[in-house]
Amino acid sequence: MRVFSGIQPTGSKHLGNYIGAIRQYVATQEQGDAFFCIVDLHSITTAYDPDDLHESTLSLAALLFASGLDPERSTVFLQSHVTAHAEAAWLLGSVTSFGELRRMTQFKEKSEQQEFVSAGLFTYPALQVGDIVLYETDIVPIGDDQRQHLELARDVAQRFNARYGETLKVPRAVFAEVGARIMDLQEPEKKMSTTGGTAQGTVLVLDPPDVVRRKFKTAVTDSGRDVLRAADKPGISNLIDIMSVATGEPPEAIESRYDGAGYGQFKEDVGEAVVALFEPIQTRYEELRANPEELQRLLRLGADKAREESAPTLRAMYERMGFVTP
Repeated sequence: MRVFSGIQPTGSKHLGNYIGAIRQYVATQEQGDAFFCIVDLHSITTAYDPDDLHESTLSLAALLFASGLDPERSTVFLQSHVTAHAEAAWLLGSVTSFGELRRMTQFKEKSEQQEFVSAGLFTYPALQVGDIVLYETDIVPIGDDQRQHLELARDVAQRFNARYGETLKVPRAVFAEVGARIMDLQEPEKKMSTTGGTAQGTVLVLDPPDVVRRKFKTAVTDSGRDVLRAADKPGISNLIDIMSVATGEPPEAIESRYDGAGYGQFKEDVGEAVVALFEPIQTRYEELRANPEELQRLLRLGADKAREESAPTLRAMYERMGFVTP
């Protein structure tokens, strides 16, 4: 089975990123041949600082390896190091409609927030399709917010095959059963985010332990005292999901264990569970950041394999579309 997923380097990675994406990466690398791409080309579609992009790219690479991605089992690489991605994006743009791109939720949201809207912001979903189909991907572990993009990838791959003959594998998404969407601790009706969320309600993977504890201690809860997952308890439901992921304990068992205990102790315990979850990751991260040569070596290894594995699909795309190949 072939696994692929991509993650943007910009923005500090938070608990929602870890649960919705990174943790799934680590789990799915056991299921087959896994490719995980740091999609740095996607990061230039909105205003950015080049120095920040360079630093955040290396930081994310270190975080992925520190979280458990094994270079012996997974191919971890930078999108910009494999030119097939940019080439595939141009080819696939010809079978992606203007209407499909215009309906993309992330484009509509981001374009409303800025004065200058780049063409790249509009067309980057075609690049994302290329990211996926180049590797004959079977499954794509993603967070719930990427559902629309995966559906586009499926539609475009099917359309390409219908026009030019069976060439691209149609992928399917894999979502986390628990914690697919982690919410802001201060505004639990909103997704946890470093851009649209609150600073106090967004738990960063690299936050010091005391900061993590403080954020959970001040987390917004709901009326009543019952620790239960329910539609009218978004704050507590979110905390239960986080505790379940951090400890591996089923949500129902957590509800039973805290029956009648109230919110105070529960919030503190969730904070401690997340501190314990992050501790080994943070330790390994610091080791990798202190050894940039090793980090670059691992990324070069990943890029070499990614170039080799993506080349046949790209060549087939050119041939099926009628290009004279070298």
